[in-house]
Amino acid sequence: MSLDPQQQFKNFLEKSKEILILLPQNPQGDAIGSAWAFYFFLKKRGFSPTIGLSGELPLKFSFLPKPEKIVKEISGARDFVLSFDTSRNKIIRLKTEEKEDQYNIYITPEKGSVDPRDFSFILAKFKYDLIITLGCSDLEKLGKIYETNSDLFFEVPIINIDRQSSNENFGQINLVDVTASSTSEIVSLTLEQSYPEALDEEVANCLLTGIISATNSFQENSTTPKTLLSAANLMDKGAKQQEIIRWLYKTQSFNILKLWGRVMAKLKLEESAKLVWAELTIEDFVYSRTHPEDLQAILEKLKENYSEGKTFLCLFNNTPESTVALVKASSPELLKKLAEFFSGEIRQEIL
Repeated sequence: MSLDPQQQFKNFLEKSKEILILLPQNPQGDAIGSAWAFYFFLKKRGFSPTIGLSGELPLKFSFLPKPEKIVKEISGARDFVLSFDTSRNKIIRLKTEEKEDQYNIYITPEKGSVDPRDFSFILAKFKYDLIITLGCSDLEKLGKIYETNSDLFFEVPIINIDRQSSNENFGQINLVDVTASSTSEIVSLTLEQSYPEALDEEVANCLLTGIISATNSFQENSTTPKTLLSAANLMDKGAKQQEIIRWLYKTQSFNILKLWGRVMAKLKLEESAKLVWAELTIEDFVYSRTHPEDLQAILEKLKENYSEGKTFLCLFNNTPESTVALVKASSPELLKKLAEFFSGEIRQEIL
């Protein structure tokens, strides 16, 4: 009898030691909360987890305890092996020497000279034996980590956890549930079923942060009775709902307030389309010491404070050649139409 995905998840996990947890290039609260929860869960069970992400973390999630091992690029993931056949001639001495632009290896054989045919160059196995992706509909969303290490994703098994209908099911195990409110909700249910003792206060708080962020504090249409049950269970485990809400919605850093001021100064209204929009430059982010990821919170505030608006838009230059638009709409149907028109991706109710 074949194993269900939950059993497969547990089997893959128990066979692993070095686990790489990956987020989308510009992660939002759901991916951050679920990744942090996974990290602390794995760490406490004796695994060696590492979190990898190519982009920047929004400032408003700095209240969460930060994992010790977060990398922006993967280095040393795979060794290069210089192999010498000693069946005919033993090695009696090995010496290394590092020069300005060279690293030399001196080999002394037991007899005669070294035969170059006895040497071979091989790639060792990757350091990581399991990858967990969170909130990624496809591998390209991982950004540079995928672009510069594509071999890793073909040789190491992947557990793919996501709620997006566009998910390409690229993992050996795909925990994809489009009815879930968030990736954090899926992770919460998965850990509850496979490792019920895993949901301690720290893990539960990270997961509830992800759920609250993804559902805009349970106000989005993606919120279901199952979501509320998951949230209640996490609160029973010690998650602090009011503290999370205060940090995400009622407390803003000075830098976020500066960025908000820049947006407000450039805000425009297209009354016929009920479109509220602002165009930012790289100087706005430099001045406020923020990142484009921090615009999500500002779009939420614009929607909350101007009920007549249907679409809220922030434009900024991602590179000198390209412009990125973050869009928040008054209804999921309108956002879906905009996503189809612009060939964009919806994440956490934002295009």
